Amino acid sequence: MTAVPVPFSGVPRVNLMPRSEVARRERDSLIRTWVWIVLAAIVVAVLIIAGAFAFKFFADQRLVAEQARTNTLLTEIAALSEVSEALATESELTEFRTDAMATDLAWTPVMAKITGILPADTTLTGVDFTVGGVPQGDDPTVEQGIVGTVTFDSPTPLDIVALIRSLRGVEGVLYADGQSVTSSQVSADRFSYLLNVEFDQSVYSKQFAAEEGSE
Repeated sequence: MTAVPVPFSGVPRVNLMPRSEVARRERDSLIRTWVWIVLAAIVVAVLIIAGAFAFKFFADQRLVAEQARTNTLLTEIAALSEVSEALATESELTEFRTDAMATDLAWTPVMAKITGILPADTTLTGVDFTVGGVPQGDDPTVEQGIVGTVTFDSPTPLDIVALIRSLRGVEGVLYADGQSVTSSQVSADRFSYLLNVEFDQSVYSKQFAAEEGSE
């Protein structure tokens, strides 16, 4: 019977290292691996902490810069406080003047409207007017402006009805009527006529309201 030869190649190797030495080397390799893992973790932690400190540092620097800018703006605002107070005071005074002078009258046109209807020898001897309210609507011709009486003095008797009609036809007059006819207290042999008259708010000067609207 023929023996079958066992195939092999190369030089045969025999591991003569004791089992304890093999185990020690495996432990050393494992320890080195864990040491590197721990070192890597420490490095990563250090990098994260350094990044956090760097971020905090730059954030603090930016906060300081913003605070400095805020302080500068507050200083500038404080420097302008007097100007702001002056402007606020001016605005309040303008508003007060507008309210107070809303019923300011254009007296010259009013007197011209009254004297314009008088006969040649008739003289306007007195007026007694009460100013109406502050304008409320957009149409001044429908709101009462001034109301009162006017006194005429004439050397001859006048047609009081015709005089009243003429006064009612004056632009801006809402109402007119006669009150009395007496002897003149100014000159002898003359006649005095007392008429009631009411003007609309078109006789207001509107001067200060126009200034307010132009601001």
